[in-house]
Amino acid sequence: MILIIAEKPSLARNIVAGIGKMTKRNGYYEGCGYFVTWAFGHLFSLCDIEHYNPLPEGKQYWTMDNLPCFPEKFEFDIRKDKDKRPDSGVVAQFETIKALCRREDVETIVNAGDSDREGEIIVRLCVYNSFAGSLKSVNKRFVRLWLPDQTPETVGRALTEMKEESEYDNLANEGFARTFIDWLYGVNLTRYATLKCGTLLRVGRVIVPIVKAIYDRDMAIRNFVPDIYYALVSKEVTNGAEIELISKNKFDKEKLREAETMCRLYNESEAVVIGKKKKKDVLNPGKLYSLSKLQNVLGKKYKMSMDKSLAIVQKLYEEGFLTYPRTNSEYLATNEQDKIKTIIANVAKLGYPVEFKLKKTIFDDSKIESHSAITPTFRIPDKNKLSEEEYCVYSTVMRRFVAVFCSEECKVEKTEIVIDVGSYEQFTLKGTVIVEPGWTKYDDSTQKDKILPLLEKGDKVNIDFKPTQKETSPPKHYTIETLNNYLKNPFREEKANAQNMENEDDSEEYRAMFEGLELGTEATRTGIIDNAIKSNYIELKKDVYRILPGGEYLIESLVRMGISMDKYKTAEVGKALKAVFRGEMQVDGSVLIARKEIEKVFEPVNTTIDNDTDFGFAGDEVGICPVCGGTVIRTRYGYGCKNYKEGCKFSINLSICNRVISVSNVKELLNNGKTSKIKGFTSKNGKLFDAALKLEAGKAVFDFT
Repeated sequence: MILIIAEKPSLARNIVAGIGKMTKRNGYYEGCGYFVTWAFGHLFSLCDIEHYNPLPEGKQYWTMDNLPCFPEKFEFDIRKDKDKRPDSGVVAQFETIKALCRREDVETIVNAGDSDREGEIIVRLCVYNSFAGSLKSVNKRFVRLWLPDQTPETVGRALTEMKEESEYDNLANEGFARTFIDWLYGVNLTRYATLKCGTLLRVGRVIVPIVKAIYDRDMAIRNFVPDIYYALVSKEVTNGAEIELISKNKFDKEKLREAETMCRLYNESEAVVIGKKKKKDVLNPGKLYSLSKLQNVLGKKYKMSMDKSLAIVQKLYEEGFLTYPRTNSEYLATNEQDKIKTIIANVAKLGYPVEFKLKKTIFDDSKIESHSAITPTFRIPDKNKLSEEEYCVYSTVMRRFVAVFCSEECKVEKTEIVIDVGSYEQFTLKGTVIVEPGWTKYDDSTQKDKILPLLEKGDKVNIDFKPTQKETSPPKHYTIETLNNYLKNPFREEKANAQNMENEDDSEEYRAMFEGLELGTEATRTGIIDNAIKSNYIELKKDVYRILPGGEYLIESLVRMGISMDKYKTAEVGKALKAVFRGEMQVDGSVLIARKEIEKVFEPVNTTIDNDTDFGFAGDEVGICPVCGGTVIRTRYGYGCKNYKEGCKFSINLSICNRVISVSNVKELLNNGKTSKIKGFTSKNGKLFDAALKLEAGKAVFDFT
């Protein structure tokens, strides 16, 4: 008998549909020489800190007494419920899996987790724990069922093409390494930051850089001071059409006279058309969709959040209408040609003019890591049975597929006119007119007709240049599209118009992605962003992200604690994980990189009282209140009297003039009425200065004596 372990019940049902008639049992199916059972996603999770570093009985749950924690060997335990007890449903299903794995008549076990690193380790953990952590002493074959989609036809074919599970060891190793590293960051730094600040702070390897990107952008917008400049602009009518010419020369606001002089020189010159080119061209469609590129389009067009679009794509995948969604590629594998021909034949029956094309812009194995682009399958849904949002998602994928394989080309006429203004400057006008729409009838085209005025070589152009006052613009808030593009390669310069990136050379983008420079992955990014929203760190309105006060507090608190989790350090870990995937690094090697970074947070810092920035832990007692004689403690936002409920208002901000006030500073202030000189304050105009603090009328004020 062959035992197939699916990642979730829906996948198990689709596998059963691909096998044929099977009988439903309690927790599994049986028939045709197979058992098919399932997990509920993760049945096992990494043990918590207390498993490795137990606390004395009665000790509070989160404490510095067992931090930091770096297990010599990471261990998993059955998933717990909200009350920290083994989940009864999970326990029962695992017992079913375990019993089936151990049956003597089961000769082959099949890993049918989702076709990614997470699905890989979900099923492996079920099997390993069924045999006390090892398969080596068990005389059973272990193979992998890899499903690009969940149609019965694909399942049936894939069951005949299963490879040994050992061929996916590197994928599993990357999955385990990622899990171990994220645990190290999450439990160590979340607990540490929470204990320091007195409020729950979710500190993760990827969530922090994402929130920080939005924080940095919003701070840049908030602090932006527009600058005035002058542009030289002419808007005059020639041959019945207004021709706008904008000079590349710009003048500072103090140089209006120079701008006026330049305009006069331009206007005294003759503007003549010195060149005109016309050529017929073919406009290529965009590429097939990766998950993030599909989410970009859905977010922009339908204001659909990433978690909503992923949930719908996943549902359409599980129903057999779309291929595997969590892909980072916009290309197809060359060995998929026959499958694509079948899909094209079915799409053609719907009346679309499609034909098979074997082009490098469509089929490119070098730009596929694990999964090809998202496409329709040969199962076409009844659109009347889809919800409005499901139809939007499915039709978006289908229209792009039709555009890519459309037999009708989009033909355009491109015109370029060059106008010379004396010997001062040349202006180029570009226009494009769609002659035959071709694929643009089926997929939304970003190309709009731009018709140029009727000018020929030698024609004179009327001009009247004037200095036009303009303002510099602040950066724009991140949208679903621009944030996704940033996360895929945070080291690439942001394009002014992301739409124009469709047909650019994307070799650099894929190199960065396969090297591990992206923040998060296609499989995890949506969930992490959703977690940041649910944690009230960021908000998404329509398709625009903004930082929330909770996100500001998170980032600014981490800065005060000296915890740096920028894109550079996150990318370093990402590169190590890709090295594990390629078999160039062991799991332990990648974990060690993360451990060294985390250890730095807990290392004691040698400092003197004048440059000390250690603000202790929430709840620390730091002295006697000079107003009422009560106890002053470290609070979330600084230092305050415990008697605040009784009306005592004494408090000291945690940060004054962008300088953290340390516990040592406050203790000295409360004990002596004055501190020693403290270094590193920043004035409103950005200048650094040093000063002591003193108590004056129950308040901390600067003392420059």
